[in-house]
Amino acid sequence: MDFPEELKYSKEHVWVRVEGNSAVIGITDFAQEELGPISGVELPEEGDEVEQDDSVGSIEARKTVADIYAPFSGTVRTINHEAVDNPALLNDDPYDGGWLLEVTINDQDELKGFMSADDYADYVENKD
Repeated sequence: MDFPEELKYSKEHVWVRVEGNSAVIGITDFAQEELGPISGVELPEEGDEVEQDDSVGSIEARKTVADIYAPFSGTVRTINHEAVDNPALLNDDPYDGGWLLEVTINDQDELKGFMSADDYADYVENKD
């Protein structure tokens, strides 16, 4: 499995790429593998306010519908319309083409609980 070093990871299997006062959010390679073939993605509207740990959308896969939880509070700047139109991007390219949304960060302190790539790899390895 692939966990790029420049990203931060949550226990909910979400990655973030911080870019100044905003961050791009997606699901990890581990999450997409666990879900299996993804057939649908539901995301918030651009301009919506999101609160840390609240559901901001969902991913539909063969066996389940999984909520996507906001890793921090902020305002949705943009969503990945291409991923909504072609959900298989999350399976094929979870870190680049399969990103989900970009959110302006309200409080940088909410980013302190994220794991490094190595810590996340250890987390998923010891999850079972």
